[in-house]
Amino acid sequence: MWLRIILFVCSGALAMAIVMKPGASEEDIERVIKFVKERYGLRVDVSRGEFQTILGLIGDEDKVDFDRLSLLPGVEKAYRITSPYRLVARSFFPEDRVIEVKGVKIGGKNRPVFIAGPCAIESREQIFRIAKEVSEAGADILRGGAFKPRTSVHSFQGLGEEGLEFLAKAGEEYGMPTISEVRSEKHVEIVAKYVDILQIGARNMYNQDLIEEAAKQKKPLLIKRNFGASIEEFLSFSERAVAQGNKDIILCERGIIPIGRGRQFTRYSLDLSAVPVIKKETYLPIVVDPSHGTGRRDLIYPMSKAAIAAGAHGLMIEVHYNPNEALSDGPQMILPSDLKKIIDVCKKIYLLNSMED
Repeated sequence: MWLRIILFVCSGALAMAIVMKPGASEEDIERVIKFVKERYGLRVDVSRGEFQTILGLIGDEDKVDFDRLSLLPGVEKAYRITSPYRLVARSFFPEDRVIEVKGVKIGGKNRPVFIAGPCAIESREQIFRIAKEVSEAGADILRGGAFKPRTSVHSFQGLGEEGLEFLAKAGEEYGMPTISEVRSEKHVEIVAKYVDILQIGARNMYNQDLIEEAAKQKKPLLIKRNFGASIEEFLSFSERAVAQGNKDIILCERGIIPIGRGRQFTRYSLDLSAVPVIKKETYLPIVVDPSHGTGRRDLIYPMSKAAIAAGAHGLMIEVHYNPNEALSDGPQMILPSDLKKIIDVCKKIYLLNSMED
């Protein structure tokens, strides 16, 4: 079995692909890398899959001589491609990215993962109780907010580092990886100290400095789509994390701003069409957050089923044993018993999808 090696050079909205011959040796590949570095001063990003190795060369390509590159030993062809998000594009790397965190596999043909927990960590007792109950319901990953980006300064802002300590201990107690949102650059190292996956919230999708700093922690990064962002913008800003050498990026669709001036029946419009579009455009896994996407607990069950039917690699759902008393986002949180019902039916939907594939 041979590996098809693709190297690509990126700059602005342009990309250059260098496709190596099936029999290209490691010496051929290293020779091309050395040539591009020395001749054009471009950075190299290496990505190896089961059947492909990709070297992303990032920098100014205006002076790149495609004809000259095509003549290098082992090179099959070199060509320019127009693309706003080349490092994450499936056209460059067709294999699905599978991210494994403490035995939980996210992406590819693996069954959907279920990320569950409260919007905000309120106390040690609260997060431990919820961790136990969501684990028993079948959740794979424990979520909980410690630094809450709230609209009002008078709203509960989270427990900060103390909350992260509670989350980490609860995850360890019940055998689940953990995830929490990073609100600002100053919190990156603190959050990374305690959790297994860093989350970039919808408000911060456009914060390139935060994304890049979080990506440098070399931990999986879940990035939520901003409620006003196009899919192209979503993938382009996610690419900033990959450009830092971190390819363990999980995308999350969490709803966009509804169109129209009439009464709004949901908090946002959950754009489930984004799921198959994103799966076509990129190799990165995509999960769906029906809690924020609807803002209504009575809609989470049907939209969760629809998300898995659309091909989502997982769900992120807010859960509380007493939603009406929750300090944050009570109307969109469900009971652990409701979570179990969702997980059970979504696994069946996944199996049906697998049979069709």
